[in-house]
Amino acid sequence: MNFRRYIAGLLMLISAHGAVAQPRAATDTGKVFSLDDLEEIVFRNHPIVKQAALLSEAAKANVLQSSGYFDPAIKASFGRKLFGNTEYYNNWNSELKVPLYVAGADLKVGYDRSVGTYTNPETRTPLSGLTGVGLTIPLGQGLLIDERRSTLQQAKVMVNYAEAEKVKQINSVWYTAAKDYWAWYYAYREYLLLREGVTLAEKRFEAVRRQTLIGDKPPIDSVEASITVQERQIQLAKSTISLQNSALILSNHLWNAEGTPLELPPNAVPQAVNNKITLPDNALLENLLGQADQQHPELLKLRAKNAQLDIDRRYRQEMLKPKINVSGSLLSTRRDFNTYVPDYYDFNWSNYKVGIEFAFPLFLRKERGKLREVKIKQQQLNYDLQQYGREISNNIRSSYNDLNAYRSQLVVQVQSINNQQTLLTGELQKFELGESTLFLINSRESKLIDMKIKRESMVASYEKTLAELYYKAGTTQAATEQ
Repeated sequence: MNFRRYIAGLLMLISAHGAVAQPRAATDTGKVFSLDDLEEIVFRNHPIVKQAALLSEAAKANVLQSSGYFDPAIKASFGRKLFGNTEYYNNWNSELKVPLYVAGADLKVGYDRSVGTYTNPETRTPLSGLTGVGLTIPLGQGLLIDERRSTLQQAKVMVNYAEAEKVKQINSVWYTAAKDYWAWYYAYREYLLLREGVTLAEKRFEAVRRQTLIGDKPPIDSVEASITVQERQIQLAKSTISLQNSALILSNHLWNAEGTPLELPPNAVPQAVNNKITLPDNALLENLLGQADQQHPELLKLRAKNAQLDIDRRYRQEMLKPKINVSGSLLSTRRDFNTYVPDYYDFNWSNYKVGIEFAFPLFLRKERGKLREVKIKQQQLNYDLQQYGREISNNIRSSYNDLNAYRSQLVVQVQSINNQQTLLTGELQKFELGESTLFLINSRESKLIDMKIKRESMVASYEKTLAELYYKAGTTQAATEQ
C-alpha cells in the first residue's frame, strides 16, 4: 500500500496509540512506512526544523533593527522663564534629522525661536523665528563607511550566516532521523528472520517428536530439537524488545502539525530493500564534492563570517582618518511657502550657518590595535576555510569508499547465503535418508539465519552511510535530486 496516501490516516492512527504494540504476526497486513514518508513528516512538523526556520527570521529582524540607524527622527524642546513681569527667555527648538546612506551625511530641517530679555544674543532669533535647511557631512572619518553603515552591512551578511545555520540544523535532524529509520528497519528484519527460525524449529520439533513416539528417532533428537526451539525463542524475545525500542526511538521524529508527539502504529513496517544495491556513480561523487565546496553550511558560515570581518576591517581603516565634520544650513524667517518674506530674510547664500569639527588622536593606538585584531581574525578564518574545505572533501570521499565496500560485501554475502541454503537443503535430504543428524541441520539452519541477519545489518549500514554521504556534503538526498 502506498504510504503517501496513508499519511493523513497515519497521523490520526498513531495519535490514538499510547505505546508501540507487539509486532504483527503477518507482514502482509502491515502498511509500509517508507523513508519518503518519514521525510515528509519530519520536514513538515519536526520542532527543530521549525525552530531552525526562526534563525532566518531573527537575522532579518536584526537587519530591520540595524536599519533603524537611518530612520528620520524628530526632536523638539521648549523652555520659558517669566519673573517680575519680565520674560527672561522663550525658547523653542525643533529639528527633523534624516540620516543619508550616501557619504554618511545627515539632512537637517529645523525651526528655532529664541526671544526674551536675557536670551543669549548668539542664539537670539526674530520674533517669527528662523527656519533652517542644511547638511552635516563627514569629510574625513565616516565618509566611506561609518558605524551605522557597518552595522547594517554586517547584519545583512549575517542573514546568509543564519540561512547556513538553518540548513545545517535541518540536515542534522534529517540525518539522525534517517539513521533511526534504518536501525528500525534492521530490528524489524532481524525480528522476521528470528521468528521464521522459531517457526521452523517448532515444526521440526513436532516432526521429530512424532517420529520419536513411533520409534523412528531416538529420544535424544527430540530433546535437541526442543533446546533449539527454546534458544530461538529467547533470541526472538530479545529481538522483539529491540524492535519496540527502535520504533520508539524513530517516533522521536514524528510530530503532527499542532506539535503533538506521535508514535508509530503497531502495523507500520519499513520499506523493503532490493538485494541488488547500486552504488552511486562517480558523477554523483563529483557533483557532491562541487556542491559541498560552494554550498556546504559550514563553509557558507565561515564565508559569511569572513565577509562580516571584511566590513569591520574597512570600518576600522576608516577610523584611522582624522574626524572632520562640516555642517551648513541656509536660514530664513519663513514659516511656510505662502507667506511673503523679504529676500534678505529668505533662503539665500547670504543667510547661513556653518560649522566645522576636527579631532584626531595623535598615536591612534586604539584604532591601530583594533584594526590589527580584525586582520588576525581574518587570517584565522582563512586557515579554517582551508582546513574545513579539505576535511569536508575527504569525509565525502571516505563515505563514498564505505558505500563501495558495503556494496562489495553485500554481493559476497548474498552468494554465501545462497550457498548456505544449498548446504541446508542437501543436509535435509540426507536427514530424510538417515545419513545426517539433527545437530547438523540445526547448525546449518542457525548459520543461515545469522548470515541473513548479517546481510540485513549490511543493508542498514549501507543506507546509513548513504545518508551520511549526503550529510557530509552538507545536503540531503531529496535536496540533491530536486
